[in-house]
Amino acid sequence: MKTLNCLWILGLLLMHSPGANAQGTDAEGCNDHPMFNRMKNFHIGECTLKEFDAFMFPVQNSTAENCKKQSVEGKYYYINYQLDEGVQEPSALQIFRNFENALTQIKATIVAKVVENMNSSSFITGKVTRANMETWIYITATGYDYQVTIVEKQLMEQVIQASEMLTALNNSGFIALNILFDTGKSTIKSESQGIIDQVFDLLKTNPTIKVSIEGHTDNVGTPESNKTLSEARAKAVVDAMVAKGIDKSRLLSKGWGQDKPIADNRTEEGRAKNRRVEIVKL
Repeated sequence: MKTLNCLWILGLLLMHSPGANAQGTDAEGCNDHPMFNRMKNFHIGECTLKEFDAFMFPVQNSTAENCKKQSVEGKYYYINYQLDEGVQEPSALQIFRNFENALTQIKATIVAKVVENMNSSSFITGKVTRANMETWIYITATGYDYQVTIVEKQLMEQVIQASEMLTALNNSGFIALNILFDTGKSTIKSESQGIIDQVFDLLKTNPTIKVSIEGHTDNVGTPESNKTLSEARAKAVVDAMVAKGIDKSRLLSKGWGQDKPIADNRTEEGRAKNRRVEIVKL
């Protein structure tokens, strides 16, 4: 009995002695996402990797259940980081500030965030676009652990030449283009520059053509704000053409807002189709 008691005490000492399990071991098969380094004194408790899945990213500075969210599909990562045993617990605020700095360093956009002391629902949603990849990041934290959800969305390259645009204008009288803008703004994204260049080539090589640039949105938001946004986006395309040397007298701009959907606004796929710019032959 005395021998058994000694073995039992020795077992407790090994379990609780400093350094016995201070450095946590990553869950089998789990690795950091290449975009982020982990915080010091954390290990991966669990992870999920799927070649294709969807996640609803909050895109509004709110923790309400009905806050605005955007579904993003692509390669899906979930990583849960847990604090190593026996080390001082950082505050959730410290973790969030660490990630805000990291997002700034990789030139990501903070899409939405709520970072409040004692608010367990605090989060950060970020997005970074590189080449033809759009990466969305969602971060939550407590202090003793934090979670990172990432979806890598492969952007569809719209390969359309000025000659194809001309054919569509002559046959149908219009063509719909997937010109991308910053969220809620009329700033044309750099990845849409190729389309802008082709519209310019169309107008430059066909100097008698006059067109109306017309903006359309999905039904997220109010009809009034959507109309204003679509008008601003149409005008941004016109301004881009004028800046390249196209005579403004050949161009009109109009915003229809959500009034002329071409797909079902109840689905993300449908809403994506409704967010478009049309070139209409006059």
